[in-house]
Amino acid sequence: MRQKVLGQFPAGGPRGSWPAEEFAAARRGEGIAVEVVMDLDRDAFLVVVAPASADRAR
Repeated sequence: MRQKVLGQFPAGGPRGSWPAEEFAAARRGEGIAVEVVMDLDRDAFLVVVAPASADRAR
């Protein structure tokens, strides 16, 4: 399944820094349903549009 990636952030950020989570929180504040996932191949956190839940699809 392919998802739309809104942002990519390196996994080795400074201690105490969560740029992917901060970016995701800002998008949620805009009303966009997003989630943060880890891409092990790229060693990065991705902010992706959250898949529609089964309840919303009905």
